[in-house]
Amino acid sequence: MDADLDTLCTVVYCTADDLLPRAAANARREVTDAELVSLCVAQAVMGIPSDRRFLKVAHKRLGHLFGKLPAQSGYHKRRRRLADTIEWLMGVFAAQSPGFTDDLLLIDSTPIECARSRETVTRSALGEAAGYGWCASHSRFFWGFRLHAIFAPDGTPRALSLASPGRDEREVGLELLARCERSGGETLLGDKGYAGRDFANAVSEMHATIVRPRRADESGADVHLAPIRQRVESIFWTCKDILTLERHGARTLAGIRERILQRFLALAACIVLNHQLGRPSRALVDYVA
Repeated sequence: MDADLDTLCTVVYCTADDLLPRAAANARREVTDAELVSLCVAQAVMGIPSDRRFLKVAHKRLGHLFGKLPAQSGYHKRRRRLADTIEWLMGVFAAQSPGFTDDLLLIDSTPIECARSRETVTRSALGEAAGYGWCASHSRFFWGFRLHAIFAPDGTPRALSLASPGRDEREVGLELLARCERSGGETLLGDKGYAGRDFANAVSEMHATIVRPRRADESGADVHLAPIRQRVESIFWTCKDILTLERHGARTLAGIRERILQRFLALAACIVLNHQLGRPSRALVDYVA
């Protein structure tokens, strides 16, 4: 089996077709839910945020896999209705990965920018939920959200949450840990933003242990975590570089949710397929080329 886009679409389609319930007969609907989910994964992996442009490319690249491709408006509406299904399938693929049972968890957050001009900020439908935040990694302010996530070391997404930049990342981190399916005894690896006795005690009560670098005002020997901490940064970079996480193009809350889930479903599916093929877990380039 080759690692290419055709194989990835076939695996996603077969998994979705086996698990999703049969939709009621509709003479006007020629594209099944499983086919639409497969198209969503293909769009994320191909790195084409524009639905219209993606469907044009899909006619040439994927026409031999799909008997019929939807129009742009139909694709947009169907994807929105299937947002919960996409999130559920992401969990299905994540559960098939060896990283789903790993007892080392990586927690971090990254900016999801939604606008740059003041005019866009004042008119955006995201205005009530988004906000201004500071990105220390790039030393810049941004307007949008922060995506908080817990990953396994191989990149398997274990829990995701989109929150306003103003929320304390420790508060969101506890919510993520509560949602993360696990057996207990895990080690949660974070950065200095997850410092605090109350947070450490709350994590301990949830049968996990937080490990992080030592802050400058703390005494004692520091733990050298840079090589492992770099892993979560590389996972986010994969999502932003190949899966165009920052170029999501969403203008509404429902839109940004479905587009982010679409990308992480693609990530989870690629990781599972790479494990099956004996490849590095986040080697996505062959699916793009």
